[in-house]
Amino acid sequence: MLDQLNSERFADQSPRQVYSKLLDEGDYLCSVRTMYRVLADNQSSRERRNQLKHPNYQKPELLATGPNEVWSWDITKLKGPEKWTYYYLYVILDI
Repeated sequence: MLDQLNSERFADQSPRQVYSKLLDEGDYLCSVRTMYRVLADNQSSRERRNQLKHPNYQKPELLATGPNEVWSWDITKLKGPEKWTYYYLYVILDI
């Protein structure tokens, strides 16, 4: 059964998909849960599809050579003098 699960035909499918395909063909090896158990016993119960590798994120470098080219902003909520009173501080900067 492990050879069947690791075969080229089923290499990228979950045990539930393998079970369904084999059942459609008239073959019954075992239950879906047993397939998961056998894969776990052999340290094969991981994601079976190929995973994409995300490229490393590069932080953008902001370079301003003159005014009005790069702006930054922030909104901060500040507590007021009384209960349930808040002030919003808006800051907009030309870098």
